[in-house]
Amino acid sequence: MEQNIAVGLDIGTTKIVAMIGRKNEYGKVEILGIGKSKSLGVHRGVVNNITQTIQSIQLAIQEAEAAAATKIEGVTVGIAGQHIRSLQHSDYITRPNSETVIDEEDIERLINQVHKLVMLPGEEIIHVLPQEFKIDGQAEIKEPIGMYGGRLEANFHVVVGQVSSIRNIGRCVQSAGLALEGITLEPLASANAVLSQEEKEAGVALIDIGGGTTDLAIFRDGIIRHTAVIPFGGNVITEDIKEGCSIIEKQAELLKIKFGSTWPGENKDNEIVSIPGLRGREPKEITLKNLSKIIHARVVEIIEQVYVEIKNYGHEEQKKKLIAGIVLTGGGSQLKHLKQLVEYITGMDTRIGYPNEHLAGDSDDAITSPLFATAVGLVMDGLKRQDRKKAEAVIEEEIQAQEIANEEVPEVEKIEPPKKQRKSFLDTLTERVKDFLDNAE
Repeated sequence: MEQNIAVGLDIGTTKIVAMIGRKNEYGKVEILGIGKSKSLGVHRGVVNNITQTIQSIQLAIQEAEAAAATKIEGVTVGIAGQHIRSLQHSDYITRPNSETVIDEEDIERLINQVHKLVMLPGEEIIHVLPQEFKIDGQAEIKEPIGMYGGRLEANFHVVVGQVSSIRNIGRCVQSAGLALEGITLEPLASANAVLSQEEKEAGVALIDIGGGTTDLAIFRDGIIRHTAVIPFGGNVITEDIKEGCSIIEKQAELLKIKFGSTWPGENKDNEIVSIPGLRGREPKEITLKNLSKIIHARVVEIIEQVYVEIKNYGHEEQKKKLIAGIVLTGGGSQLKHLKQLVEYITGMDTRIGYPNEHLAGDSDDAITSPLFATAVGLVMDGLKRQDRKKAEAVIEEEIQAQEIANEEVPEVEKIEPPKKQRKSFLDTLTERVKDFLDNAE
């Protein structure tokens, strides 16, 4: 596999997507190939049948490899699911010498301290995201490096998930013959793919409506402020149609995609769809008004639950207002009139988010569908991780070159080697999952 290629693997409840991408000369992401398979063995974002999931992953990977005419070795995987929760936490460290400037190591120490938080049994911290810092009581500091002070304090956004679910995804990826290059929280990947920096600064809520779950990520001042996973998605809407109209799941899904609307008022009473009966039975006639009523009821429930989470964050307060409103993405965001319904329920400006923010201009329309927002975000994450590794490799070479130079000239004062970049916690989590998998073998 070429070094500058990254692969995103989105293990969803309804579909598994493998996407291969690279950066073009303008710094935009170019998608080389995409593979999609029906997801079997995943329920509400959590793997519940490893064998079926491995088969689905292999199918998607083979399709992507054929499309891009390249071999896939490693992937960046997204994790989501109803076991994900987030909390706010404040912590501080006292520095031994307040006359020296704050550097990466101090922040590292503070972050590591948060990792020692006691979680519920079977839970593990996935992300520790620093928000604002305080130095000696001085608040609202975004970049503490280079400042002086004795007490370094910070507010953190901590994302927590179940150890077993994270490890199962690692096992599936490894058993499919792939290396696990990185793990990313799916709402964060989707957010990177569809939101602009201006929206993140102004304040925005990203709602990613998937098959099994609906993910929420709230940004303000360019910082992630709140994440939540609601255990309902497009699948429950299909389930409701299936029950309400007494038809099979395949037909319910087709009805939803082709004729479904979240606004019953627009359908006339005489609009009817005829569905073939099973095994020579009489065809069923379903009114579109009825179909819309079923969809409307469930969508309202999902949106209201998301809105409760947005209000919990404090959107009502003036200082926490989300000026850029709501961005909807994911497969479920393609339902007709959903934008209007969300605006009606929340009173917030809404748009549909397409993952074309960072894609090359000539990208295929199919790829820029909200359906692939997470996969595009994972590819971007993989590319970013590669850039970081390259930068670290350059720093390593510089350090080695300096050490050799320092050895050759003993009387000269030794040069301080440049500081290494801080490892993101996701890299550490990836390494921990890899270690676990290696030991398990």
